[in-house]
Amino acid sequence: MTYVFLLYHVSHLCRDVVPENHLHEDGTPLCDEQAGDDVKILGIYTSEAAAQARIAKAQLLPGFRDEPQCFQITSCALDHDDWTEGFVVVE
Repeated sequence: MTYVFLLYHVSHLCRDVVPENHLHEDGTPLCDEQAGDDVKILGIYTSEAAAQARIAKAQLLPGFRDEPQCFQITSCALDHDDWTEGFVVVE
């Protein structure tokens, strides 16, 4: 199976908190879009190393450097079906 690596950054609306409060216990960024947090996809890469290299560059840029710990890389299999059973909306 072939994988790609998705890199994204979470920008938190509430910046008056301790930066560590923006992370789950496992170190991944918390995200509450209803509270105004914003998720930006920086790119899709062929290797985790390429995504890590992009993080190093992005951490120097305005906005991203304000929350340098809020990047996350996830892997996705190509030509693999997800959500094969559908979903329900809970109101």
